[in-house]
Amino acid sequence: NKPIGVVSATSDDQHKTVIDLLDQAIKRSLHIAGRLDLNSSGLLLLTNDSCWSRKLMQPEKKIPKVYQVTTKNPIDSEYIEAFKAGMYFSYEDITTKPVTLKIVDTNRAELLLTEGRYHQIKRMFGRFRNPVLSIHRSAIGSITLDPLLALGESRNLKACEINSL
Repeated sequence: NKPIGVVSATSDDQHKTVIDLLDQAIKRSLHIAGRLDLNSSGLLLLTNDSCWSRKLMQPEKKIPKVYQVTTKNPIDSEYIEAFKAGMYFSYEDITTKPVTLKIVDTNRAELLLTEGRYHQIKRMFGRFRNPVLSIHRSAIGSITLDPLLALGESRNLKACEINSL
């Protein structure tokens, strides 16, 4: 359960990393399957199986990732269709895959993505000139963040969770 202010990296000279949060005994040879930026929190998967993590993050696999997002300004139904259509970003000459957006309340939405472009969520809300205040990932595929896991804590996945992906 990655806290805000911790980087998704195995080492960093400026910030605490998710690896730094782990017990010394399990740190060896771990890498991160998917990333969250410094200001995002939530589910992060660490593994020593590089084949498993590569498969997990391949866009062709279309493994859904669920995020809770809070914005500065209200979110309305216009966002739903724009996110569903995907958005073109000329700088990289890419169009995002469709994103399912469900409005939770005035300034909060739940997003379901099957890819994870660089700062994609912030950039998509940026199209509406609506700054993102927080991003929290709650699920990757069928694996959901354990609600009993405090920020910075971790647990081993069960075999059925690993195999579900």
